[in-house]
Amino acid sequence: MTTMLRKVFFALVFVFSFLSVNAQQNGQSNAQTNEPKDAPRLEFALQLKVTLGEAFSIDNTQHGRRTVIPITGGTFEGPQLKGTILNGGADYQLANANGRSELEAIYCIKTDDGAYIHVRNRGIINGGKDAEGRPQFYFMAAPQFEAPGDSKYAWLNNSLFVCKPAFDASFKGIVLNVWRVL
Repeated sequence: MTTMLRKVFFALVFVFSFLSVNAQQNGQSNAQTNEPKDAPRLEFALQLKVTLGEAFSIDNTQHGRRTVIPITGGTFEGPQLKGTILNGGADYQLANANGRSELEAIYCIKTDDGAYIHVRNRGIINGGKDAEGRPQFYFMAAPQFEAPGDSKYAWLNNSLFVCKPAFDASFKGIVLNVWRVL
């Protein structure tokens, strides 16, 4: 670096440092201190009741423990759609030694009026401990839908979704509640 460039560089560093210290002393900060008023909202989209087959695992892979849970069917219903979950998909989970699993469920659903929709649901399951050492359980996912673009279900293609499981002892499978992010 030439002497002239060094002088310019150090002058800029000094000016920005001075401005930053001056702003902090005057109560100004570059960090966001107030929650934005335009936070996303959630709108209930559907509930899936997914039936599952017998799971199997592959231990000690180079990435961790791989578990595959076959998706054998089920039903779904929401304000704008309802139908059945098709047999043939699966939930692929990858667990590490710390109690954290990444999941990716891939399957198809069929609406009651005959439209097929592909679903890819990615998420995290964490059964670790919080900062105080208390057990915690976190299970959230973000499904993506591929619906026919010329159907009344095309809105599924153009939104983000989040889902959270609901556990129901009377149902042999998993219940997923899905919300559309607005």
